[in-house]
Amino acid sequence: MILNPIPSLIQKAFPSNVVWKMPTNEKSIYLTFDDGPVPQATPWVLRLLETYQIKATFFMVGENVVKYPDIKSEVEIQGHSIGNHSFNHLNGWKTENLDYFQNIDKAAPLTSDKLFRPPYGRITRQQIKIISQQYKIVLWSLLSEDYKTDKNPKEIVNNITKHCQPGTIIVFHDNPKAMNNLTQTLPPFIDFALKNGYKFSAF
Repeated sequence: MILNPIPSLIQKAFPSNVVWKMPTNEKSIYLTFDDGPVPQATPWVLRLLETYQIKATFFMVGENVVKYPDIKSEVEIQGHSIGNHSFNHLNGWKTENLDYFQNIDKAAPLTSDKLFRPPYGRITRQQIKIISQQYKIVLWSLLSEDYKTDKNPKEIVNNITKHCQPGTIIVFHDNPKAMNNLTQTLPPFIDFALKNGYKFSAF
């Protein structure tokens, strides 16, 4: 079951060095994208962000960076942040710690910033303890659920606009599976945020 937005009790159950929401009273939103870069989605996202002149953070899968280095370079050129999403999109709950850490290390030279987001949001306390020595671990306060192909785009927009708050970290996905929902939800969400006085920030 997906809890969206993430209840504060769950956030408090995690170590304090895990970031769920940015501590600010300013109307700032942290727009993040997981799973790229891929040609089916990331260039479209970049064009949209350039149109609105806003910055975001991309949590990239290492094997995708190897396949599409030019797209990753374009993300950098446009001034967005790039975080580590492991090399093979591994589930921390189902992966031995040593394998998990090595997979993250393998992706490290391919990303630009000392940011890490665990795939699926699944990470153990022991993994947090080790990884946080090198990275800021960024989870989220609001999940768009754009990857759910049976999800109605209007429902997605209604949920993310309803729960948007100062300091919200929101997750979209620049991957082929999410593309249909992404194209129908990201523009109206950005429009809503800007019309309501929010600005977009990157890590």
